Parts: sequence; C-alpha cells; structure tokens
Amino acid sequence: QVKLVESGGGLVQTGGSLRLSCAASLRTFSSATMAWFRQSPGKERESVAAITWNGGRTYYPDSVKGRFTISRDNKKNTVLLQMDSLKPEDTAVYYCAAKASWINHSIATKYDYWGQGTQVTVSS
Repeated sequence: QVKLVESGGGLVQTGGSLRLSCAASLRTFSSATMAWFRQSPGKERESVAAITWNGGRTYYPDSVKGRFTISRDNKKNTVLLQMDSLKPEDTAVYYCAAKASWINHSIATKYDYWGQGTQVTVSS
C-alpha cells in the first residue's frame, strides 16, 4: 500500500523558516518524480517544487524560487522542502505527491499518489 506522510508544518512569523518532510512507503520511490503542492481556501492546488528521481533536476515556480529548496534521500525514501523567507501568502496546506515520470511535473492532476497534507501558517 502506497503511503505518503507529511510532517513539519506549523505556525511561523513572516521571514521565518520551516522544513517539511515527506516519508514515502512507495516501492518505486527511487525512480519517482516527487513534488510539493499547496492549496489555500478558494484556490486551486499549485505546484511549489518538483524533483527528478536522482535529484538532477528541480522545478520551482517564480513565486517561491530562491526561497524554497526541494531535496530527496532515496535511501530513506524521504523528500524535504526547506522554506525560507516565508510570507503570509505562503499560508496553505502543503501536500507531497509522487508520479512515475518528469513529464507534466507541475500539473497536480498528473500525480498518482498524495499525502494527507500539513498546514503551514505564516503570520504577518
């Protein structure tokens, strides 16, 4: 059974940092594209970071580029999202997701597996 479990969310002040972790029980983890998405009330789920199976390529939208860093440890089946210089507009539920290939890595509907999400709240 595939399971993605996020942790590390919480409340932080503007300018602060958080590190999210995703523990994956996924047989094909070492070959999977992994990503983080976020969703706030009334908005669509949006990509904030993606990483190829070996970490050789990463993707960030302009809204988080230079502030967020995605990484993975294939020995531990873990994906991390380091979030720095947080802003109130980063407030959302953050989800870990997995898919087989890098194609369409920023499109939520293309992902096969999802975690339950972790809340991140940035106060002003």
